[in-house]
Amino acid sequence: MEYFKYCLKHYVDFNGRARRREYWFFALFQMIAVILACVLGFALDYLFGTPGIVTTVLVVLVSLGLVLPGFAVLLRRLHDIGKSGWWVFISLVPCVGSIILLVFLFLDSQPGSNAYGPNPKGL
Repeated sequence: MEYFKYCLKHYVDFNGRARRREYWFFALFQMIAVILACVLGFALDYLFGTPGIVTTVLVVLVSLGLVLPGFAVLLRRLHDIGKSGWWVFISLVPCVGSIILLVFLFLDSQPGSNAYGPNPKGL
């Protein structure tokens, strides 16, 4: 929970480094928030008889609210492995780009300090 709070607290902080744990916990809580918005939306749609309208609005609002913190933690995660934030655009390459970015997200931190700051693990 502390990583989610940290990401929301630093929601436009594109500088520094983010550990794997910080990135993946934020991704988990982001998914949980969207799922909860879906469940609440389905219940309200059933209650009010609106086919999918409330669900759509809730999911869009939650997603828009988390897009900046998600992008910021993604860039800080790339910084942690010594890559520039511009590497996020590799995901635009068809078929292999998203796979390469996913592999980057699973890589361990670059030991010691790098151009983006000290190692958040303290090594």
